[in-house]
Amino acid sequence: MRLLLPASLAILLSACGINTVPTKEEAVNAAWGEVQNQYQRRADLVPNLVATVEGFAKQERDVLVDVTNARARATQVTVSPDQLNDPAAMQKFAEAQGALSQSLGRLLLVVERYPELKSNQNFLALQSQLEGTENRIAIARRDYNQAVQDYNTTIRTFPAIVAAKVIYGAEPKTPFEATAANADRAPEVKFGS
Repeated sequence: MRLLLPASLAILLSACGINTVPTKEEAVNAAWGEVQNQYQRRADLVPNLVATVEGFAKQERDVLVDVTNARARATQVTVSPDQLNDPAAMQKFAEAQGALSQSLGRLLLVVERYPELKSNQNFLALQSQLEGTENRIAIARRDYNQAVQDYNTTIRTFPAIVAAKVIYGAEPKTPFEATAANADRAPEVKFGS
């Protein structure tokens, strides 16, 4: 009888998600780390891109200053793994990153006015890296949202809800959401005549 109680308790605890909840929470934290990693990669590319364009486009100083300032604001707003269940912190982070994305879009429009810049090898390499980074950011955000969905589903379903609430006090994590104006609509593309 003495052996039956510990064995029963062990089986009960293994079935209630005692290991599942922290495992999935760590997956969310790791996925968020990758999101931050890709945003940092983009922030690291921006000064080189701005410097390359600056040499060609002296009169576009306002756009370059805007990109530099947006980069500075975006790198100042961070979200730690402890804040992943805080929608306000996530919103602030997404807004700062969205502002940088919009500034970079304006910078790339400036580039269209300078054919010699568009053919510059340094600029082309930087532009390619930036495009690749934007794709990596999208993938990292998707992976983060999938990890959040998996975690949030786990902490809300039986039997893991027992360990999630009683042992860990687990709260749902906040998914990454688009914050740019009209993000739900495809952009209108117009070619010059």
